[in-house]
Amino acid sequence: MNRKLRRAQGKQGPNAAPEAMRLIGLGRDFQAKGRPQEAIAAYRRAVALAPGLPEAWNNLGNALLEAGRPEDAAQCYRRALDLRPDFVPALINLGNALGELGRLDEALAVCRRAVDAAPLLPDAHNNLGTVLRDRQDFRAASACFRAAIALAPGDPAGYVNLADALTEMGQLEEAEAACRRAIRLAPELAEAHTNLGVALRRQGRLAEATASYRRALALRPELGQDHFNLAVALLAQGEMPEGWAAYEWRWRTKQMRGDWRAFAQPQWRGEPAQGKILLLHAEQGFGDTLQFCRYAPLAAARGLRVILEVQPALLRLMESLEGVEAVCGRGGALPHFDLHAPLLSLPGALGTTVETIPAAVPYLHAAPAAASACRDRLASLGEGRLVGLVWAGNARRHVPAQAAADRRRSISPALLAPLFEVPGIRFVSLQKDGPAAPDFFNLIDLMGEVRDFADTAALVANLDMVISVDTAVAHLAGALGRPVWLLNRLDSCWRWLAGRRDSPWYPGMRLYNQSRPGDWAAVIAEMAADLRGFANMTVDK
Repeated sequence: MNRKLRRAQGKQGPNAAPEAMRLIGLGRDFQAKGRPQEAIAAYRRAVALAPGLPEAWNNLGNALLEAGRPEDAAQCYRRALDLRPDFVPALINLGNALGELGRLDEALAVCRRAVDAAPLLPDAHNNLGTVLRDRQDFRAASACFRAAIALAPGDPAGYVNLADALTEMGQLEEAEAACRRAIRLAPELAEAHTNLGVALRRQGRLAEATASYRRALALRPELGQDHFNLAVALLAQGEMPEGWAAYEWRWRTKQMRGDWRAFAQPQWRGEPAQGKILLLHAEQGFGDTLQFCRYAPLAAARGLRVILEVQPALLRLMESLEGVEAVCGRGGALPHFDLHAPLLSLPGALGTTVETIPAAVPYLHAAPAAASACRDRLASLGEGRLVGLVWAGNARRHVPAQAAADRRRSISPALLAPLFEVPGIRFVSLQKDGPAAPDFFNLIDLMGEVRDFADTAALVANLDMVISVDTAVAHLAGALGRPVWLLNRLDSCWRWLAGRRDSPWYPGMRLYNQSRPGDWAAVIAEMAADLRGFANMTVDK
């Protein structure tokens, strides 16, 4: 989502040196033209001429913040506040900078000071709301945005921000209405079109969301988040060539720009490079690595010598992947290589379409000795079909956007009770963390003995099926060639493709899709009915 933040400029004092005032005006002109470096230079000259002028420090901070230097910006705002402690523009902007730095407790305190100092200023309420939103206090955030709207009903910023909070609260129709109100007030406001797209996508209205994202991009073509939003909407609709190209903008989003690996070696984009050593490196989560490591053998088949760098928890399992000369853990020393590629750039580099997704499974394998030991252990625990169960993903509370997505995909284990009424099924927990299942579920739980994904693979290899929310274990089971039933939220991840019950990525996967946001009861009832039939089937292992 996009929030509409305002950087308060402040007005020059009457006693400011005329040349400093001229430079401040020049800096503003440069900012308006999208030239932050020249604005910084002008403001630096202004503070050199008039170091006691808080407006000059405040505006220098704004230019630094626009240039992606929030720490330096915060120092400028603090300097302005040293000169004038009640200078509201600097308070508002310092809150913005601290929010950019992830120092949310400090940002909250500063933004509350701004509201106390200027309770009739809409921007103060808007910026306090953005901090509360980043702290995932969406109800309090929405109250701030409503206060801003009450003070300035003709200002679209409050509606854009309110839509952001409402979307995270699942109030999607009201969020859509707020975005449309903002667009009526300011048709050229890109943030309003972006947030409308998100509200529409959460409702499963992908074609409309795509149109909104395209409109946002027409208004601000260089913003990475807008390209990324368009990418996931296109990929979810199976429009892969354009989707993969837009997905390369992920490195320019706030969430991922710090994760780019600035290697001296060039990125491989699918060109002939026989005999070259290619480093493929994991990005994002475990599930992404498990899904897209399938491209390593394809690169090897083109004559490249492939080295794979993965998260340490996947290191042992990835040694079973064909076509890889060496596997190394992320964070350790890297061997020599000539080219590199992030794993999720490979589908685009190799021209993947829905029809050409490499879906031969299994492409990962449990170690035979470990799998045999698990087989003996499970056999000693009774009769019945063995079904693995995962009800929660990684909460990732330190990343607000990912934490919000996890709240929509994870399930309270108590909701799964209808599955346990099916006779002939023994459920095996594959849940490593997350909320505990009720005692009456009588789960087989060996996860306390699991050290990494190789151990989980040995357990999954002996199961008849896995039932999982959208998390890494679903990918693991699919990569091992085991049947998977996926509990899939309405605003599904792009990789599962809209409107499908199967997955071209994993031939043994069946999708159970929500028809309404948050409605797991109907999904689980359908799954329980199908599970009764499954209990009587013969399943090969």
